[in-house]
Amino acid sequence: MRLAIGIGCRRGASADSIERAVRIALGAHDFGAIAIVASIDAKREEAGLLAFCERHRVPLAFFTADEIAQAPRTAISYHARQAMNVDGVCEPCALLAGNADTLIAPKTIYCGVTVAIARARDFSADGT
Repeated sequence: MRLAIGIGCRRGASADSIERAVRIALGAHDFGAIAIVASIDAKREEAGLLAFCERHRVPLAFFTADEIAQAPRTAISYHARQAMNVDGVCEPCALLAGNADTLIAPKTIYCGVTVAIARARDFSADGT
């Protein structure tokens, strides 16, 4: 099974913190199952996120707030609403990146990093 990982994080989150959060969310799944990682476009310059994806050689896609608003409904995040003006980041980004309707792992939180997982059906590395 190929996985789409949605990630939200506080500004300045390290690649190591992101990796720990992803490992927790993956549970029994292996890092090799990750097909794509996705986040909101406001995180395009986030060094820890970029380093994490480079370390694991996985493509990273970004979605706009408008694209996220069109994703299947997920749990509402007060923090995402306040900081990014979207109802969530990790869950809708996982769904969009995986071209999926449901999550196989809802949002988990570790040290300011949120991670959600969807089964990746059909995707491209640029998020389209």
